[in-house]
Amino acid sequence: MIQVKNLHKGFNEQEVLKGINYTFERGKTNLIIGQSGSGKSVFLKCMLGLFKPDEGTIEYDQKPYSTFSDEEQRELRTEMGMLFQGGALFDSMNVEENVMFPLKMFTKQRKSDMLKRVHEVLERVNLEGTGNKMPSEISGGMQKRVAIARAIVNKPKYLFCDEPNSGLDPQTATVIDNLIMDLTHENDITTVLITHDMNSVLEIGERIAFLKDGVLAWKGTKDEIFKTDDQAVTEFVYSSNLFQKVRVAQQKGI
Repeated sequence: MIQVKNLHKGFNEQEVLKGINYTFERGKTNLIIGQSGSGKSVFLKCMLGLFKPDEGTIEYDQKPYSTFSDEEQRELRTEMGMLFQGGALFDSMNVEENVMFPLKMFTKQRKSDMLKRVHEVLERVNLEGTGNKMPSEISGGMQKRVAIARAIVNKPKYLFCDEPNSGLDPQTATVIDNLIMDLTHENDITTVLITHDMNSVLEIGERIAFLKDGVLAWKGTKDEIFKTDDQAVTEFVYSSNLFQKVRVAQQKGI
């Protein structure tokens, strides 16, 4: 669980985050949505410890990050998995080496034990037998699954995903969504996911935080988002004619 209390962050006298209070629940897919410039990326980087808040606290399992010692901060980083936009695989490493990278960075395991764990997570994301392939030799969807395997190889308590469906076709995007949700439930991970993909919102949005101009403007679930009368939310989520029809059908129980 991650609890954010009165979070403020700005740059050059421009306030980006304006007093956000929110709880990211353990074992749930927690989505952050909002227009470009709403503060989503800054919010994520504050939780990752890349930006220091100007005011407020971020608590990991009820302990404020500001009170962590250097050693505790290093330990926390080993408990975080990150799925970058585009995957961000190392082109010069094969699949196996890419997935093993966090283990080599953060653990002192024997290579045989690391290889065993790598093969476990590759099998979990349905990529067994691909360890010797280079990223350029596999599809975009497979690359994203390799990136997920790398993000979970160290058994993280917290999983952060930045636009995980970027550049994927709708069918592959659904596979990635479902994989992230299944892994979240199986491993009881606190998953935080930034997305612009409304299919993701409506499919796996167990908890949704909508940011607008640096403020938490709405929060709810994928079911509640169909019923909200909040104009800013409906204009963002149902900006296309197709999603407007989906909302009307949902409201009518069709």
